[in-house]
Amino acid sequence: MSDLPPHDHARDDDGDDPSQQFEEIIAAETDRDPDLAVIEAGSRTLRTQSGPPVGDQVPARPADPEVDRALREVETELAGRWGETKLEPSVQRIAALMDVLGEPQRAYPSIHITGTNGKTSTARMIEALLAAFELRTGRYTSPHVQSITERISLDGAPIDAERFVETYRDIQPYVEMVDAQQEYRLSFFEVLTGMAYAAFADAPVDVAVVEVGMGGSWDATNVVDGSVAVLTPIDLDHTDRLGSTPGEIAVEKAGIIKQDATVVLAQQPVDAAQVVLKKAVEVDATVAREGLEFGVTSRQAAVGGQLLTLRGLGGEYEDVFLPLHGAYQAHNAVVALAAVEAFFGIGSQHARPLDLETVRTAFASVTSPGRLEVVRRSPTVVLDAAHNPAGARATVEGITEVFDFSRLIGVVGASSDKDARGLLEAFEPLFTEVVVTRNSSHRAMDADELAALAVEVFGEDRVQVEPRLDDALEAAITLAEEEGEYAGGGVLVTGSVITVGEARLLLGRG
Repeated sequence: MSDLPPHDHARDDDGDDPSQQFEEIIAAETDRDPDLAVIEAGSRTLRTQSGPPVGDQVPARPADPEVDRALREVETELAGRWGETKLEPSVQRIAALMDVLGEPQRAYPSIHITGTNGKTSTARMIEALLAAFELRTGRYTSPHVQSITERISLDGAPIDAERFVETYRDIQPYVEMVDAQQEYRLSFFEVLTGMAYAAFADAPVDVAVVEVGMGGSWDATNVVDGSVAVLTPIDLDHTDRLGSTPGEIAVEKAGIIKQDATVVLAQQPVDAAQVVLKKAVEVDATVAREGLEFGVTSRQAAVGGQLLTLRGLGGEYEDVFLPLHGAYQAHNAVVALAAVEAFFGIGSQHARPLDLETVRTAFASVTSPGRLEVVRRSPTVVLDAAHNPAGARATVEGITEVFDFSRLIGVVGASSDKDARGLLEAFEPLFTEVVVTRNSSHRAMDADELAALAVEVFGEDRVQVEPRLDDALEAAITLAEEEGEYAGGGVLVTGSVITVGEARLLLGRG
């Protein structure tokens, strides 16, 4: 059972009301990012954790006050630039930065990943496979779940705060030089991309695994010459910028395919596949297609994940344990496998498979925070970063396959630029009730606005509104506990990577 009384806020050991303490902590943090103050205050007052943490840890704030201060300074400076949703579609600025930095992105080969859903999980699997074959890896992914340092990883772990700050300060004079020459200053994402490429060259890495931020052609990451271009499933997202059909969106995403590269293509809508194949022909790229050249031969649920048989470009890989749930993760796994095979020349230069035991070891080590991640028991609380209808449908399928909830309460906080109605409609058959909330991001949809959509989808009796995420989690856990300690009540927190990241903190995972 939860530490929380059924209909009251928890109190600390001195009898103070944590809701009052929460506001006092925020009020005292006048010289800090207010969003971070809210998150951290919540993590110090909310009592919803039961038992030891489950799963993968991601970076917390630095313990050293000086390092923490330096990191906050960098975060503040980066936050003063254009955010990730304000774009001027061009690689001109990032190309200028690479030029003055000495083209660090050309110091190592790259595997470049785009698509609508599954990019980060696929990137983490590719990274684990490469590392298992004793290659030094750099991984660049976005957005982050809890800490900005997660975006740049070396050898499978986010760079530490000190290195993040040092990398920023190292390239800062060059960033300012480019800012002065361009019509628009480098954006938040462009500077981070420059930091990643510089950090990888400095390490140095043997191979970089790079996830696009948005689209492909004009994405800031698209100054690398990826010898392998990976396209995860393409669906509708960012339709205001990328197009209104999978085919239109694929035009932008296919822009990462370089001359003579190998394209690893996940299962796609027909119009998207046609666009990608046409682009591949134009640049003499070789294509490996899921369902034809490679695929998932079999999968079965197992304790803590699933057991797979994967058909790669070089042969079959049996009894591969993947400690992640959901059919979509099995498909991500085989795409990652084919990408690494292609990187090693399997399928073009030779046909032998990769060493089976090494592949098994790699997949068994994979983690993916915030993707069907169980962070609490009694009742079970699952986090999933689905933020568009296609992602939500995959999450529903995964939850239905893995868990046997008799009552599932949703906690949903979405971004204002997403298809919130489509997201809620995908979850409607799964949720008994939904608690609508918002995260601390300026991009978050207003809780009342989201609630109005939820009432239309679920009906008024199944919707509860809690604008603060800590209150929403508490309300959902209380509703799930109405089933009793040994019954099948659970909570799914979803709707946004930011919502999931903040929930992770509030539930004691950061």
